Amino acid sequence: MRVFLVLLSLFVVVPVVEFTLLIEIGRRLGTVDTLILVFGTGILGAYLARLEGFRLLRRIQGEMESGVMPAEPLLDGLLVLAAGIVLITPGLLTDIVGLLLLIPWTRYPVKAFVRSRVRNRFHVRHMRIST
Repeated sequence: MRVFLVLLSLFVVVPVVEFTLLIEIGRRLGTVDTLILVFGTGILGAYLARLEGFRLLRRIQGEMESGVMPAEPLLDGLLVLAAGIVLITPGLLTDIVGLLLLIPWTRYPVKAFVRSRVRNRFHVRHMRIST
């Protein structure tokens, strides 16, 4: 039932809110300015996602070369990928969410939430072997 509600909000509620928001902004700014705003945020978001993705890729490679499992950069990369997906959907609300996911310090609360959900879902046991 919970999954159904999440999917309902993603596929019904979010587009209705986006459409309403675009109509209201279009009424206040005008059609051309609204289109410029929507395309501008999309282009800016795609550019920032590309920069952040390459930065994270270099960080992952550096940690792998030093023998460290890059768990945090991989989680950041997952959120940047989610930001990119959200940014290609038309709408200002989704563009704002996508842009917030691209900024490291605004991404941190989402990352903490995802990390806690993963920890609650999987119980990891540690084993130490000494020789």
